[in-house]
Amino acid sequence: MAVEQQILFAGFGGQGVLAMGQFLAYAAMGIGKEVTWVPSYGAEMRGGTANCQVTISDEEISSPLTENPGSIVVMNRPSLDKFENKVKSNGTIVINSSLVDRVPEREDVTVYQIPANSIAEAMGNVRGANMIMLGAYLHMTGPVKVEEALEHFDAIFKGKKPAVIERNRQAFMTGVEWARNNQ
Repeated sequence: MAVEQQILFAGFGGQGVLAMGQFLAYAAMGIGKEVTWVPSYGAEMRGGTANCQVTISDEEISSPLTENPGSIVVMNRPSLDKFENKVKSNGTIVINSSLVDRVPEREDVTVYQIPANSIAEAMGNVRGANMIMLGAYLHMTGPVKVEEALEHFDAIFKGKKPAVIERNRQAFMTGVEWARNNQ
């Protein structure tokens, strides 16, 4: 039987939520997995709601959508409020604790709280919170190994300026290091 993982990334538009999902999808494709990436966002560009679902499997994926993902990565409180009860039992909720002022009420899920915005501000890269969250998420849950993701970093950010790629790589690795030290 195929092992299939569904991950939902959610937050406000402008927080890099769709980019997190795309990064994971490209990294998973890079190691030969079957992948779907389904974005969803409100009519507003920045400040509206945004989320995306990523499904990763060893075999062909029958449906790209799920009502009950195994993991959610939430960048803001409204996303936690909306998606907390959708996560499968024994699933994972990863929270940007810089912007989410409560913990999940469920006791049947694993919860990780990462102060991503605070970490990003401390490293002088306020736009890096999404990559900090992604690096920490991959280290803690491993749908794609950190090393495998790093191998595909340049391809994922193809066309971006080298300084932008490096800032994203540093934010990603800062998230990985934070997870290693706080897990």
